[in-house]
Order: sequence, then C-alpha cells, then structure tokens
Amino acid sequence: MVDKSVIGRAEPPYELDVERGKIREFARAVQSRNPAYLDDPVPVITPTFLTSSQHWAPPGTSLVASVGLNLSRVLHGGQEYIFHGPPPRAGAHLSTTTRIEDVYEKQGQRGGTMTFVITLQEFRDDAGRLVAESRTTVIET
Repeated sequence: MVDKSVIGRAEPPYELDVERGKIREFARAVQSRNPAYLDDPVPVITPTFLTSSQHWAPPGTSLVASVGLNLSRVLHGGQEYIFHGPPPRAGAHLSTTTRIEDVYEKQGQRGGTMTFVITLQEFRDDAGRLVAESRTTVIET
C-alpha cells in the first residue's frame, strides 16, 4: 500500500547559475545545431536544460529515494516543462525547490503493482517570480 503521507514532502531549496558553457554542452549532448544555443553570446537554454539542475542539488536530497522505492526497479515515466515567459538565458540565477505532488498505485498489465511518484520542481528568479516548472513521473515496477 502506498504511503500518501509523503505528498507535499520537499527537498531543501538550492541555487543554480545558468552558464553559457553549460548551455552549449547540453545542446551538444542533445545533438542540437541550433545557433541560439551554440553561438549566441547570451544563449537561451534548450527546453530540457533544466533537467541538469539535479547536478547542483546537495548530496543526499533525492525525494524519490526518500519515498522508499526500490531504485533498481524505478523507471523514468515522463517529464513535462512549463515556462512562465521566455526561457532563462545565460547569466540567470535561479533558485529551485522540488516537492512530491502525488503518489499512487496501478495494477500492471503483466501482474503486480506499479507505484507512481510525481514530483514538481519550481524555478524562480532573483525577484522570486516563477520562471519554470518541471513535473517528473517515476514508476517503480
């Protein structure tokens, strides 16, 4: 039985600086040739760049691990990004927080129960305005 008491649990907030070189590295990693990411002196982030924010998270703060899932049985079930205006550019300083938005179970088609954990990560600028959100679904099979 899934423990609904974890809904609302949050990671400690952390900061990240959007760096030109990191935008370029990420664009190359996703095989983009778009000059807006590669050549612009103040490039905009690629739509999925915010995924790399996990590299700035303090060690040992994984919400998914804290739920008690068997990480060897976890699959990435989906990712969604919502931007509340133009995507950030190089030089932006963002703060981010992540919380568990939902946890539920479903019967698998091959038997067994699957546990779904949905997290919501918010990215805010220096003025505290919501710049973007990332919703992630992980599935324990």
